[in-house]
Amino acid sequence: MAILGKHAERFYGLMRFVVGFLFACHGAQKLFGAFGGPKMTGNTLLTVAALIELVGGGLVALGLFTTPVAFICSGEMAAAYFLQHAHASFWPIVNKGELAVVYCFVFLYIAAHGAGGLSLSSPLRRA
Repeated sequence: MAILGKHAERFYGLMRFVVGFLFACHGAQKLFGAFGGPKMTGNTLLTVAALIELVGGGLVALGLFTTPVAFICSGEMAAAYFLQHAHASFWPIVNKGELAVVYCFVFLYIAAHGAGGLSLSSPLRRA
């Protein structure tokens, strides 16, 4: 455990980047039909969700305004879960909402932790 522990901040930065990037990909898919998915801009709520995913995911990946942006992304995923998945079943694995739940809690953790050392905001804080 001590071997990996000394790299914890690097792993956190990598996790923050990957989660933010993948979240931004979901937004690009909804807004532009990227990655072979359908464009979903016919609904105002989905368009707002797509903008939060694209912009929020990008900012989290880069580590800019991480705490408030990750908190907003977490809230969006909580809303997505309860609006789109929870009515089908109590269990996320059954209602296909497990990705929304995971994103919600990972973004909540990121909001609590902040950007970390490997972020674009890190040099700004030192200046």
